[in-house]
Amino acid sequence: MYSFYTFRVEVTFVRANGERVKAKGKIGDSLLDVIVNNNIDFEGFGACEGTLTCSTCHLIFAKPDYDRLPEKPSDEELDMLDLAYELTDTSRLGCQITLSKDLQGLEVRVPATINDARS
Repeated sequence: MYSFYTFRVEVTFVRANGERVKAKGKIGDSLLDVIVNNNIDFEGFGACEGTLTCSTCHLIFAKPDYDRLPEKPSDEELDMLDLAYELTDTSRLGCQITLSKDLQGLEVRVPATINDARS
C-alpha cells in the first residue's frame, strides 16, 4: 500500500510529433513540476516558473480527463490561456493542475508552438 507521500502519479506528455514522454510526479506536484523535476526538454515550457504570468505551459487534455480535473480554471488562468497558441476547449496551464492519485495514467498533449504572454 502506498502512503500519500510515496505514491507517484504517472503522466504521459504527447509531443506534436506524436512522441510520448512518460514521467512521474508526487501527489501535490503541478504538471509543470513534473516536467521540471524530470528534466523533460519542452522548449520554452514554463518560462514564468508557475507564476501564472505566461502561457508557455499550455497543455491540451482529452475531454474526459479535462472533465475530471478537480478544479476549474480561474479567471487569471483563462486570461493567460486566451494568449496561447492552439487553444482548445480542453486547454489548461500545466502550472495550475495539481496531481492527485485520481490522475494516475493521465495523458496530455503538448502544443507544437508556445506563446510567452510576457513578450
